[in-house]
Amino acid sequence: MIEVENLWKSYEGIEVLKGLNLHVIQGETLVILGRSGVGKSVLLRQIIGIEKPDEGKVTIGGKDLLSLSRKEKEMVTREMGMLFQGAALFDSMNVFENTAFYLRQHLKLSEAEIKRRVLEALKMVDLAGTENKMPSELSGGMRKRAALARVIVYRPHIVLYDEPTTGLDPITAMQINDQIRRTQNELEATTIVVTHDLRSASEVGDRLAFHHDGKILHIAPKEEFFHIQDPILQAFFHNACLNEGVL
Repeated sequence: MIEVENLWKSYEGIEVLKGLNLHVIQGETLVILGRSGVGKSVLLRQIIGIEKPDEGKVTIGGKDLLSLSRKEKEMVTREMGMLFQGAALFDSMNVFENTAFYLRQHLKLSEAEIKRRVLEALKMVDLAGTENKMPSELSGGMRKRAALARVIVYRPHIVLYDEPTTGLDPITAMQINDQIRRTQNELEATTIVVTHDLRSASEVGDRLAFHHDGKILHIAPKEEFFHIQDPILQAFFHNACLNEGVL
């Protein structure tokens, strides 16, 4: 479904992605682990087409994003949705209008159909009855779920998550992980989750990848990944466990 080949990206002369390669299988949930600040979110922005790489290729469903016209690119990225780290809800809009935003901007639907889809999406993320609330009235976990409703309301084939559990308490993080699994099953979507949270990775991932020094250093099915004997990866596991209070 997604092919990333020899991807390079730098900012003000600082290389962030250094010839990164990645293959994402249709229908799987791939979790990309790595320390904060190594460029995991940068990779997502290249995949969804928000930014252009300095070099390399991103292929979605067999189509090279960089070779497409603007209209062709929009047709491809329309099948993709991204949950940003800070939820990125519009503060001036209530939950209903936030969720309906994409539908109003990009699809020609009746108000009745928009309402049906929005209420269905809110129900999927356990936010039924919150449609008139403003973002400021929601908890951190509720804001994440409202942002997820805004993504799934148009039923994308690819869903990207940028640090979905960051800043959340363990119980709320567990609820978000459950929501990621439910969304993947409901939409039958290809899913990429970027995180440094080992608990989240082990709960939602089919395959796990380790992003280090601008490249994917390791990638393997979940059952094999935690047994990889690499000092760099083992050090990451150790530090992550300390931060999460496991050790």
